[in-house]
Amino acid sequence: GLSSKKRQRHQNRFLREEGLVVVATVAFGMGIDKPDIRFVIHYNLPKSIENYYQETGRAGRDGLEGTCILYYNPKDVYKLEKFMRDKGVAEREMGSQLIDEMVAYSESPVCRRKFLLHYFGEEYHQENCGKCDNCLHPPQLLEGKNDIHKALSTVKATKENHRINQIVDIIRGKKTKEIREYGYQQLEMFGTGSDKSEHYWSSVTRQSIIKDLLRKDIENYGLLKLTNEGKDFLATPYSVTISMNEETKEEDFEETEEGKKAVLDPALLNHLKDLRKKVAQEKNLPPFVIFQDPSLEDMATQYPVTTDELAKVSGVSKSKASRFGQPFVETISNYVEENDIERPEDFIVKSVVNKAGLKVYIIQSVDKKLPLEDIAKAKDLSLEELIDVVDRIVSSGTKLDINYYIDDVVDEEHQDIIYDYFQNAETDSLDEAFEELRDEGISYDDIKLMRIKFMSEMAN
Repeated sequence: GLSSKKRQRHQNRFLREEGLVVVATVAFGMGIDKPDIRFVIHYNLPKSIENYYQETGRAGRDGLEGTCILYYNPKDVYKLEKFMRDKGVAEREMGSQLIDEMVAYSESPVCRRKFLLHYFGEEYHQENCGKCDNCLHPPQLLEGKNDIHKALSTVKATKENHRINQIVDIIRGKKTKEIREYGYQQLEMFGTGSDKSEHYWSSVTRQSIIKDLLRKDIENYGLLKLTNEGKDFLATPYSVTISMNEETKEEDFEETEEGKKAVLDPALLNHLKDLRKKVAQEKNLPPFVIFQDPSLEDMATQYPVTTDELAKVSGVSKSKASRFGQPFVETISNYVEENDIERPEDFIVKSVVNKAGLKVYIIQSVDKKLPLEDIAKAKDLSLEELIDVVDRIVSSGTKLDINYYIDDVVDEEHQDIIYDYFQNAETDSLDEAFEELRDEGISYDDIKLMRIKFMSEMAN
């Protein structure tokens, strides 16, 4: 990995907009505290939907639009499962469930936004968001009864002893060395799906897993097994809908009417961003410290030409307008005059509606390093109740950095003692830890906080 000094240098460059793109591990990316990131691209499949949501949350933390791209390859699933083979039974089952949920999200034909909000216990009442790939390019929905029956029958005929790619080879009639050795070319199903692609049959088989007709035996290299539901389906087949994604072109991705944003002046916005960068360099500050993107967008919509008007813009206080605003209002005033622009009579302050549930709210708030007391108060929770929820979030596989809070409330020496304890302990039991450490004058609450830190850093 990078040295601490080199990593910090790269993060600072990105923070100050000297470098526009960072290619890095998740751990590196999560260390970037920059509100105006516009793109997050996942080259590999995240381990859980919670992780994916948190990582994509790096984009648009200023409330403006962000673009998130996930490259999904089923082979990534096999890699993630391979890493779990040496884990304990409980951890392996939990990890497998989280991966299955991530696969279900990746292969789902429904609106991505609707899927995510439903996962976190929220409802999205619109038919579609008008922005995600499934809304812009709805996948083809097909009757899958016969083809799922072929896939399950092949799994049964091969004694539930093979992985997805081998089942697909049999259905497509490929005479591989392994198929010849087992004599599978004699099976009734051999070659019955030769008219369809490998991608198609792989998707049919994976969707059978999502629909709980098949399961993967992680302990045995991902061998496919029939579930009870799958056995019932073989006995009495019924109608099942499957989805197939059509190949799309980059130029096809244009927003629908539902997805379009309010009009602003893009030319003025570019001028203001250039000015912000110049002012930031002069003052040796990150650009978002001067004005964040929502503020610049408001300026490019409402054309404030005095510092008093500027103070009415979203995210701009009177002191900030006074401190940084003069060159901005001068630029806007000149632009308005040169382009003969009619300014709006009233300023409309923008607000960002938070529709996320408790879990999402906590993840976002911790990312912003808000005091835990404030987070708890906002959701009408006691601090103890909030910490319990944070504990559950971390235990489910999501990395949460609450070091900023721990450093304020837990003695540094006690932090080291507790952390060392968990590094060498055979169990993460809080009661056992308290019994062991109580003579050191360490409280139960401090141990609980440090266990969250330890699990987040070491287990996730």
